[in-house]
Amino acid sequence: MAEVLSQSQIDALLNSISSGEEVVTEEQDGSNVKVYDFYSPKKFTKEQLRTVDSLHENMGRLLSSYFSGILRVFCDISVLQVEEQRYYEYNNALPDTALIGLVDLKPANINLPDSTFMLDMSNNLSFFLIDRLLGGSGANSSMQRDFTDIELAIMNDIYLKITEYMVESWRDHLDVRGELSSLETNPRLIQVYAPEDIVVIAVLNVKLRDMEGTLSVCIPAMGLEAYLGEFTSKYTRISHKMSNERLDNMRRELIQEVLSDSELPIKAVFDETTIDVADALRLRPNDIIPLKKPLNGIIRIEVDDTPWFMAQLGESRNLKAIKIIDMAGSHPEEPA
Repeated sequence: MAEVLSQSQIDALLNSISSGEEVVTEEQDGSNVKVYDFYSPKKFTKEQLRTVDSLHENMGRLLSSYFSGILRVFCDISVLQVEEQRYYEYNNALPDTALIGLVDLKPANINLPDSTFMLDMSNNLSFFLIDRLLGGSGANSSMQRDFTDIELAIMNDIYLKITEYMVESWRDHLDVRGELSSLETNPRLIQVYAPEDIVVIAVLNVKLRDMEGTLSVCIPAMGLEAYLGEFTSKYTRISHKMSNERLDNMRRELIQEVLSDSELPIKAVFDETTIDVADALRLRPNDIIPLKKPLNGIIRIEVDDTPWFMAQLGESRNLKAIKIIDMAGSHPEEPA
């Protein structure tokens, strides 16, 4: 394409012609030239990388709800960057004490290849999770050492959950199933990809209270190219709407799952009475306090000191028992 001259350049050219001076052209200094590495060509467009970014944003929202539930602290997860590089560059940047999870992703479409993803969590984040799950405050999360067998067992359960949410985020775009195949403690011995293979690295920034860590996902370019070919723009928009509903349902189920494991005290209140302080001080073992409630009366059941049910006294297998008959407030107590 011919270069377009500015008005000042046109005026200078006309003046030089009229004066008979030699026209001198300015050489380009090459400042607009970008160096392209043919040895390491880029396989993915910015639009494709934005799709990967959006996919991991959904994954981050699911994980933030999960971490907040199990750790009882606020968690915020966002995508820090999505970049394309050689595998050996990613592997060389990993510390020797890194804990790597290998996830096998298998599409339902037999024409698409299976892939192995790598999950890496920074050590400060791993030790924070372990300390909190074992009842600590998470203050000793800056350690740099190998993991013990007990810590590996705890992290294996966490990586299983991360795998579950990662596969769930992929299902918004592609019908896949996945599982955590192994948990490796030495990244130098992992031979999943060739050193020169192109991979896409999605780095998620995890904020837990006053601590920050990273969670990275390494995706092979060969599998990702095939998967992105299945992502049509129409299907992506429809899936994004569906993912919001699915995300709300998963959050609701996660909250219910966490709450269902909580312990609450429950007690049956037979009756209540008041006595003078002087009489209370004179109480001794085997003393009898008369109550106005009949033996077959309706009593109140309290959950965590809150009236919740109304129940009937009785027996079951020669043991004292109660039978819940209604919710509290909807059934009047039997008068004395």
